[in-house]
Amino acid sequence: MRYDIAIVGGGPAGYTAAERAAAGGLKTVLFEKKAIGGVCLNEGCIPTKTLLYSAKLWDTMKGAAKYGITVPDAPAFDMGKIIDRKDKVVKKLTGGVKMTVGSYGVAIVEKEAVIAGEENGMFRIVAGGETYEATYLLVCTGSDTVIPPIPGLSDTDYWTSKEALESKELPRSLVIIGGGVIGMEFASVFASLGCKVTIVEAMERILPTMDREISQSLSMLLKKRGVAIHTGAMVEKIEQEDGQLVCCFTEKGKAQRIPAQQILVAIGRRPNTQGLFAGGFEVACERGRIVTDQSFRTSVEGIYAIGDVTAKIQLAHMASAQGICAAHIIAGQQPPINLNAVPGCIYTDPEIASVGITEDEAKAQGIPVKKGKYLMTGNGRSIIDEQERGFIKVIAHAETDVILGAQLMCARATDIVSELSTAIVNGLTCAQLASVIRPHPTFCEGVTEAVEDVHGMAIH
Repeated sequence: MRYDIAIVGGGPAGYTAAERAAAGGLKTVLFEKKAIGGVCLNEGCIPTKTLLYSAKLWDTMKGAAKYGITVPDAPAFDMGKIIDRKDKVVKKLTGGVKMTVGSYGVAIVEKEAVIAGEENGMFRIVAGGETYEATYLLVCTGSDTVIPPIPGLSDTDYWTSKEALESKELPRSLVIIGGGVIGMEFASVFASLGCKVTIVEAMERILPTMDREISQSLSMLLKKRGVAIHTGAMVEKIEQEDGQLVCCFTEKGKAQRIPAQQILVAIGRRPNTQGLFAGGFEVACERGRIVTDQSFRTSVEGIYAIGDVTAKIQLAHMASAQGICAAHIIAGQQPPINLNAVPGCIYTDPEIASVGITEDEAKAQGIPVKKGKYLMTGNGRSIIDEQERGFIKVIAHAETDVILGAQLMCARATDIVSELSTAIVNGLTCAQLASVIRPHPTFCEGVTEAVEDVHGMAIH
């Protein structure tokens, strides 16, 4: 069976590339060994956000009295039904994706694919005992959870994000090893549902790669909600004692022991390339990731790689955008998407989003900047919705007024950030963004205040 392009990996990068390649006239085959949609749709983005929505609804119900609403009986939740609803959402979306991919005429092979080599200008892929050939090969096999070599961990039934999304029983207490995006979202879910959550992070602050003010603000809010946070903490071992797991770590030179019913490992993800190539045939890799140039080309002519397997920016929307661009490049066309401004989003409460560079990054690069900041405590919609601490911050070039970055921590931040991403991609200035009328009362009015504050003209 011969194809113009073979795509290995059916996550956001793979299925998006397959649709665009087939729509452009390329005979396309897509290989996925688990389930179409990849980690994002089956074990990551979608199921996590579904649980976050249930947790947020529970929080709202518990605080119904402040909205003038009385709940006659004591509200309760059923963890099993929350998980069942999550599964229904995932099933609906995976079914839709598979149907859409098939509608483009893409051949879908739901078996593990092994890249066996190249012969007569064609790449050979073996899957389920069958051999497929393709002129071009696109690798987007995603990533796996990193499991640190912590003594005693392998002797326990610890959780990764996969198990945390499947458990129909809420643990009484939970230690989360890792204070990054994944850890923060699960901390929000389980703390909202009444679980005692402790976060252990090796770096000096949670969300260490994001704007410092965001990290500090989220830390304050989580502590206010009963979440214990230990930073600069190195986990030494995991013990089992009296039917519980004990996380033993050193924090600022002091030994600590935190018992919990369950431990969740969330320190990051690594490229998934194990068993991908056979017979000595391979592409250049560096620390486990496939090395590519700006056009997604690997060290082997005709083989491209995108998404988490390249370990550049491990985000589903970035993978999808790369899939579209890669399909166009392989077809000899200009890529239609600007990949330089990638929004990062965290679905805690309040939501967090950022795009472009931070003030600290600008200073490190020697870029003169000015900033505007608006505290959302003065925003009408935020007051109506009983929102807590939040802000929108905009970074602009001090001389040109061009917007360089934005950091948001507020309700609907993950939606509002797209407006600022559009501004960055198109080189818009704060003055241009301030010239737009935004409806009232809305959360996005905070953008007006932030960009006007860059010029010292904010009204509220």
